[in-house]
This record gives sequence, structure tokens and C-alpha cells, in this order.
Amino acid sequence: MSLPTTFCIDGRTIGNEAPPYVIAEMSANHNGSLENAFRIIDAAKAAGADAVKLQTYTPDTITLNSDSADFRITGGLWDGRTLYDLYQEAHMPWDWHAPLFAHAKKAGITIFSSPFDYTAVDLLESLNAPAYKIASFEAIDLPLIRYVAGTGKPMIISTGMADAEEIQEAVDAAYSGGCKDLALLHCVSGYPAPAADYNLRTLRDMQERFGVPTGLSDHTLDNTTAIASVALGACIIEKHFTLDRQGGGPDDSFSLEPSELTALCQGARTAWQALGCIDYGRKPSEQANVQFRRSLYFVKDLQAGEVITKASVRSVRPGFGLAPKHLDSVIGRSVKQTVAANTPLRWENMA
Repeated sequence: MSLPTTFCIDGRTIGNEAPPYVIAEMSANHNGSLENAFRIIDAAKAAGADAVKLQTYTPDTITLNSDSADFRITGGLWDGRTLYDLYQEAHMPWDWHAPLFAHAKKAGITIFSSPFDYTAVDLLESLNAPAYKIASFEAIDLPLIRYVAGTGKPMIISTGMADAEEIQEAVDAAYSGGCKDLALLHCVSGYPAPAADYNLRTLRDMQERFGVPTGLSDHTLDNTTAIASVALGACIIEKHFTLDRQGGGPDDSFSLEPSELTALCQGARTAWQALGCIDYGRKPSEQANVQFRRSLYFVKDLQAGEVITKASVRSVRPGFGLAPKHLDSVIGRSVKQTVAANTPLRWENMA
């Protein structure tokens, strides 16, 4: 099959022909401090991430202020809290967006966001966001996807909880809304998510089924799953990022710290480099070691005219003699001139 097409975000190529695009998801890890958000941007840049991603909503644009059972979380990290209360704590104040975009530009790292309603898209458009991310929980909000598509900017859709039919509906909505540059992220919407739930072979099927660049939104607690995904074609990797996993915020506990994000950026790019292309030829790093392969050597002195026997020649290292595959061909032939033990056997030695 042909590879999905590539596109660019803020001048950076996204696709299998380029190193994985690493997104540091700030989410709620600002923990209510603009200065903390600035430090997260700086740390993401220092770690080697390509982009920092925000989430743009208010509690009133994402849920209702209700204490009824429908709006109360049961189980997991946020057990007992209402959605409104959680999002009140976690949301990124809208008046922070402009200074954060300016700070990221100064730091030299791309910044964009996940909008959760039309007004969020309008805010981000006013800041000239270079791309948009649709969160897994919003992948079924087809009107929102079409509204984002209308901006003409690249769109990345996370697919956590969505089945193949729902993903196709999201893709169709993006294209019908005018999106030209689309990517899908395989995702498991557990916080944290066990590696065994990821079924990374799905990445190959997503590429073939939907024909777009694919990546991974990874909620596991280490980098193994993310780096493994590169071997299966993931060209985008998104990870939650914090300065301190013990920071006490709603998302800190399942986020990477700076040293771990550095390791992810390095490991993902090393994995991509290692994929390379189909090549059975000798590699530059091997050239110096060719001489240490096995070859045929005389193991006893022979006089001119003597016959080469199995007792007089062996396959040993190094590799300056004939290749071992010629052993049967030289047994029974005679030598032209006197040869010494521990010297390589060559065609010119034989009559």
C-alpha cells in the first residue's frame, strides 16, 4: 500500500518520512499557576519536544453545574468529584492563552490546543493557532469537528473509546468540513492506561483503513509503549507532561517528568532512525570488522605439489583467506609452491 500523505505543523513535517512529532500535553498540570505553565513550556523545549498542547475550555463550556448522579464521578483518580468542580480546578484560564502563546514563540516551541466548543476555537483562531487537537471524549462531537475543519488548519483526532465506525464518522466530518491535513492518534482513555490495553498492531490497520498519518496518545506510566509504537508507524506521540508527578494536580500522577520526556524524545527518534529502509548491504559501521570474519587458513606447512587435505586447512578467524564455502572445492587440489602454516589459503596458492 502507499504510505499516508504527510503535512506540516508550524513548518515541521508530520509523517513517516520525518522523526516522530512529540507533543507535551500540559493539560491541568499548570495547577492554577501561570508561572508554572511558563516553566512547563520551557521544560518541554529543553527536553526536545516539538510542541506543547493546551486544553481550552471553561467548566461552563464543557459541562453543567450540577450535583446530580449523572455529573458525579464514581471510581478512578477523581472519585466523588462533580465534573464541574473538576473542570473548575483543571481548566486553563482564557486570559492565559495569549501570554502562553507568546512565551512559547519566544522559547522556540510550537503551541496549540484542544478546543471543546466553538468559542474555544474562536479564541485560538484569534491567536493564530497552527493546528488543532480533538480530544478522545470529543471525537463523537461531529459538529465541533466540522467547525474546527473550517479553520483550514491541520487537525489531529484522538480515538480513545471510539470504534471503527465512529472513527470513520469523525474522519468524514473533518473532510466534509474542509480539513485537508488530518492525523489520527490511537488512544486508550484510561488514566493511567495499562500497556496491555493498547494493542499497538491497531496502528497498522488505522493507516490502511483511514489513509492518514497515525500516532499514539499514550497514557501509560512509562515510555515503552510510545517508543514501541514508532516501529509500527506512529509518527506523532503525545504524552502528558508535568514538572513534578507529586504536584498534587488532577493529572500530575500519570504524567512524565522532564527527564522522562527527554528520554522519550531521544528514544522515539532513535527508534525512527533504526527503522531506516530495506537494506541487506554491508553497513558503514561494519566495514572495519569484515577482516574478522572466518576464512580458510593453512594449519600445516606444505611443499610444492603436496595435496591439500582436511587436516591441512581450517576455517578460522580472521578473514584474509578464501571464504569457508570453498572448503570442499580446495580439498584434493595441490599447492603450486611451498606454503607455511598460519597463512591464508588463496586461489593463487593452488595448481
